[in-house]
Amino acid sequence: MHAWKKCWATAALCVTLGAAHAQLLIGQTAGFSGQVAAGVKEASDGAKLYIDMVNAKGGVNGQKIEIISLDDKFDPKIAAENARKLIEENNVLALFLNRGTPHTEAIIPLLDKHGVALVGPSTGAMVLHQPVRKHVFNVRATYQREAEKAMTHLASMGITRIGVIYADDSFGTDGLAGAQKGLAAAKLTPLLQEKFDRAKPDFAPIAGKLSKADAQAVLVIASGSSVVDANNAIRAAGSAAQIVTLSNNASAGFIKSLGANARGVIVTQVYPNERAVTYPMVKEAQELARAQGVGDISPAMLEGFAAAKVLVEGLKRAGPKPSREKIQTALEGLRKFDLGGLEVSYGPDDHTGLDFADLSIIGTDGKFRR
Repeated sequence: MHAWKKCWATAALCVTLGAAHAQLLIGQTAGFSGQVAAGVKEASDGAKLYIDMVNAKGGVNGQKIEIISLDDKFDPKIAAENARKLIEENNVLALFLNRGTPHTEAIIPLLDKHGVALVGPSTGAMVLHQPVRKHVFNVRATYQREAEKAMTHLASMGITRIGVIYADDSFGTDGLAGAQKGLAAAKLTPLLQEKFDRAKPDFAPIAGKLSKADAQAVLVIASGSSVVDANNAIRAAGSAAQIVTLSNNASAGFIKSLGANARGVIVTQVYPNERAVTYPMVKEAQELARAQGVGDISPAMLEGFAAAKVLVEGLKRAGPKPSREKIQTALEGLRKFDLGGLEVSYGPDDHTGLDFADLSIIGTDGKFRR
């Protein structure tokens, strides 16, 4: 069995799930607690499905993979310190599936200093795509592409009074740029454009403005509980505006946290429908989930699953004695790698990964519908 080790930042105790010892150490820092905990857990569970299967078959080149996971509470400073510990103290071969835009930016200097690859950061920030970040290997489309597609979709439905609410950080401004591009293409300008403090959001005044302006739709560029709070405030202010948010909230846990306000929320997606078995990757994930008694696959789980496939392929191609440098070279040499209906390619001038973007809406059954 695969070893998945969670070492919480606040605790000295380190709990290992699965094998007692593994040979291929991979590090992960992500918000296992805090506002994105639901999505982080699901993405990690999706990765675990694939890595458990690989380890059960003998691992990679006869060596099993162990993921050491640290909780950064969705705080960029803690994320950077966790990455330092993983790289300098745990001597991990690569980092994997972290979460957040400012968090990834905080880690990059350490990647560059030590020559460590980061596979599948759970963020679609353009700053991680252009210019190319040498050690960052993305496995998802950009937030700008998602936001642009959402705006184009709303405009095609005849919706013209569109507000944008965004977190006052690099993630928020990145998504805003995509929204503005989509609105400009539809010859529209935002009805309202409001930023908020990510650490201490106050949505009541913004919700009041949206209601007064009679917004037809509002794009909320934020994470987890902030989107839930914004949604609740908008409804409390009497607005019936269509709520739209990005794929960083594409988890079953996010739907649950929305409660009675979940129905009808549009969430952009960067992977195929999690029930679309015409995609071999989706079918494979579903079958592994059933075999392991996990239950339904969520979009967030698919993201983790896809990232794990890229990580494992990089480890395979790095050979029987993988090093940080060999993994970097192996990943950069990936060309048209088939994840199962979706292809990933990298090169010295392109670490984008995938460009798939779609829209979903939360149905009355509490599931994403395409």
